Amino acid sequence: MNIVILAAGQGKRMYSALPKVLHPIAGKPMLGHVLDTVQKMDSMVTPCIVLGHGQEAVKAYLNKNHSNFTIAVQAEQKGTGHAVMQALSYLNEDASTLILYGDVPLIQASTLKDLLLLAQDETLVILTQELENPTGYGRIVRSLEGEVTGIVEEKDATAEVKQVREINTGMMACPTKELREWLSHIQPNNAQGEYYLTDIVGLAAGQGMPIRTMMPQYGFEVEGVNSRVQLAALERTWQTHLAEELLLKGVTLIDPQRIDIRGDFNCSNDVTIDIGCIFEGQVEIARSVHIGPYCVIKDSKIGANSQIKAFSHLDGAVLGESAVIGPYARLRPGTEIDEQAHVGNFVEVKNSRIGKGSKANHLSYIGDAQVGSRVNIGAGTITCNYDGVNKHQTIIEDDVFIGSDTQLVAPVTVGKGATIGAGTTLTKDAPEDKLTISRAKQLSVEWKRPQKK
Repeated sequence: MNIVILAAGQGKRMYSALPKVLHPIAGKPMLGHVLDTVQKMDSMVTPCIVLGHGQEAVKAYLNKNHSNFTIAVQAEQKGTGHAVMQALSYLNEDASTLILYGDVPLIQASTLKDLLLLAQDETLVILTQELENPTGYGRIVRSLEGEVTGIVEEKDATAEVKQVREINTGMMACPTKELREWLSHIQPNNAQGEYYLTDIVGLAAGQGMPIRTMMPQYGFEVEGVNSRVQLAALERTWQTHLAEELLLKGVTLIDPQRIDIRGDFNCSNDVTIDIGCIFEGQVEIARSVHIGPYCVIKDSKIGANSQIKAFSHLDGAVLGESAVIGPYARLRPGTEIDEQAHVGNFVEVKNSRIGKGSKANHLSYIGDAQVGSRVNIGAGTITCNYDGVNKHQTIIEDDVFIGSDTQLVAPVTVGKGATIGAGTTLTKDAPEDKLTISRAKQLSVEWKRPQKK
């Protein structure tokens, strides 16, 4: 099959320097959603993307995030028919052509597969929708027998045609050879002076080509975006759909209207998610996890029966079973938390592993460290991992107790079973099973507190 994605529009009503198709839905540019859907349909197909306004920014996004596409340029925006004309040289005439839109981001792969199946037998297939208020959309015009005879745009419609509730979504599939012929005959004889792609429907009907219509499973699949108001509304519609899918899979959402999913979210059953949580990138959550309110979890994997308490941020972290994180904890990329380990309030962990049953419950920084099992890290402990040029590793072996307000100046190793006294600045390795302490001698001197003048 051929796939053409129209993405040349300026999007004046967005009032933005950013090209319209790069505005995000669920954390991903609208055009990215369409391309990912195409990939789900057939990873081997190479879509042709028609660019125009802001094409350099769109090309930069495509080159960074996608690999399989071709680009056609519509230098002047003269309508949808004119846009498809720019793609004709990239199309295989022996295959059907599917036409999509970069600002209609939530079309589903299952719908497009059904559309293409209907188009296999030299048929023009149009994706339509019935709306209570069809104002602004092109109307599907049918004969008395119910056959499609054409599409009339709102600005060209008579009062009678405007009563029709079945609208054209813009998405269609048809034989490529005939598409090329039809496009050569359309003219900009309309209220907007543009080459309408929809004019090919009347030409197809006049030639006796079978024209079929189908409707999507969900209304949001065909909703386009022309303003930030529509963008925000579609965002919430999509998030509501994702929340309903989670509920049907056995996930408890304290408030389904207060969750945001901005990536690929794989969540097992009996998970509870409190309000205000955001999930970004690739997130995997095993069964019976409890996530407290206002957590942000990105590119992370959370083991079964773990707890993520309120206001915690996880980015690139992997948690074992029954781990407890937060509240107000921050786990940065490269963090691994083994089963039954605890990372408490105002603790930051980066590029480190914390072993089974170990605890860092208060006000600590652990960076570039390997922490063994059953280790207790006291409040205010930090690993001094950066010398101003290079990062160095701290190794804390099993069964270590580290007192509060300790600085571990890397590279340094704390031996198995060692105890580090509170307030220690450790600059050399601490031996196994011994108390290591570095602390200035305590002095009391005569002194009078200054008085305010």
